[in-house]
Amino acid sequence: MDLLPKLKQIAARREELADLLAQPGVTDDMDRFTQLNKEYADLQPVVEAYEAYAKMLKEQDDLQEMLQSGEADGEMKDMAEMELAELKESIPAAEQDLQIKLLPKDANDDKNVILEIRAGTGGDEAALFVADLFRMYARYAELMGWQTEIMEKSDTGIGGMKEVIAQIRGAGAFAKLKFESGVHRVQRVPETETQGRIHTSAVTVAVLPEAEEVDIDVNPADLRVDIFRASGPGGQSVNTTDSAVRITHVPTGIVAQCQDEKSQHKNKDKAMKVLMARIYDAEQDRLAKERAEDRKSQVGSGDRSERIRTYNYPQSRVTDHRINVTLHSLQQIIAGDGLNELVEALITEEQARKLADLAA
Repeated sequence: MDLLPKLKQIAARREELADLLAQPGVTDDMDRFTQLNKEYADLQPVVEAYEAYAKMLKEQDDLQEMLQSGEADGEMKDMAEMELAELKESIPAAEQDLQIKLLPKDANDDKNVILEIRAGTGGDEAALFVADLFRMYARYAELMGWQTEIMEKSDTGIGGMKEVIAQIRGAGAFAKLKFESGVHRVQRVPETETQGRIHTSAVTVAVLPEAEEVDIDVNPADLRVDIFRASGPGGQSVNTTDSAVRITHVPTGIVAQCQDEKSQHKNKDKAMKVLMARIYDAEQDRLAKERAEDRKSQVGSGDRSERIRTYNYPQSRVTDHRINVTLHSLQQIIAGDGLNELVEALITEEQARKLADLAA
């Protein structure tokens, strides 16, 4: 496909933006300045890749012309032929890199994440796996330079969690984690199992883009806020004041609550962030269902009921069922250090699908 016309337009727009940003008084309208600056930053890597690609094409043409004209002979001819062979090998990869940079970008990719992990079938074993997965994502976030903050959790008292909700803040968090939504199945022998039988448990993961005020308009009159006393496992009192907060969005029935902090104000703030993310996700889901055919062709539909991955401890393997990839490095993956290999495989598969659609 001929990328050059589109790339020339992008390069011209980048130059236009540079001129606009250099104009006196451009910061007088901060909203416009921010918008222009963001557009410039988004175009910059595309233009840099285009300039490198155009340079390679010119070098290829120059070398071919030199060889065809007979100007080069002996050692110079050998060097030119070697450089030309290297360029012919490198150009397709550079072109694919450009195509990937030109793919439509998910508007949510740069957003922070609200991560929700809940125990499904499997009782205590499922709850223990919730804790394992949370540690995996928290460690992965640390490796990526992101910040993780627990918004709400429900401990079982034996090292497991019935559920945990956390905010992950950092550049590209949603872009990397968005394919983690779905059912994660674990197969292992519980410590309490005396016969050595393998048990299968399931955990659901939801990765929601954190909503910003500009994303959705929620009428405060549509919110019902309930204040209650926090409690821990078995109903044990956690604190003696009414600091726990539950917020309900009445039109949709979507609910979020938080009792992790001693401060009612902090709990309300955290609950509101989770609620906004859930309302935004529900709206995104509604829009995605309107594009049902496209949704079916994606790496993952994001459906929380879809089984996406199996962690088999006896065989030390992890299988992602959407892309038919099996890795025999379970311990590294569950520790968070090896998760990026799966994340990148999912991103690559999605890019390949979009490139195929673009070519079609």
